[in-house]
Amino acid sequence: MPRPIFRPQQTKTDTQVTLNTRPQTREKQVLNQTEKMKIDRLLRQPRSKAYMEAMHRLDAGGHVHNAQKVNEIIDIIKNEFPEVELSGLLLGYVSICYLGRPYEVHTLDMTGQIIEHYKAGQALPGGLEKARSLAMRGGYDFIEVYVDCCRAVSADGRVSVIKV
Repeated sequence: MPRPIFRPQQTKTDTQVTLNTRPQTREKQVLNQTEKMKIDRLLRQPRSKAYMEAMHRLDAGGHVHNAQKVNEIIDIIKNEFPEVELSGLLLGYVSICYLGRPYEVHTLDMTGQIIEHYKAGQALPGGLEKARSLAMRGGYDFIEVYVDCCRAVSADGRVSVIKV
């Protein structure tokens, strides 16, 4: 005997209640998409002069062991985007390192709030490796590494989004 494609709907009893959660799920999806679009639009805006200067200070090398200086830079980052909670979205920053050999790139890891300089071939932690080749290619001052993309920032503060 063939099986029916549709199952007959069961009647509700006192102990059984069927809830249709589809409209709520659809509404949440629309809200999440709207929020994501707002965040994406905000993060595409050119970066401020103070923000750019803070990022340039990362290459100085002295911040590696100075927690106060690292916190100052992180505060400037948070002030650049006061409308957005970046934790969970922003993994960190990668930029070419001008300290010279053997260093190739330096990073600011937002999860550990650590500035570190990496030698050629040394792996970058926490998803930052995807930005290394982009930073090494040049043409950008630094790369903001997000969970879903990289945002390459030019010297004038303009932002290019690169999906990875």
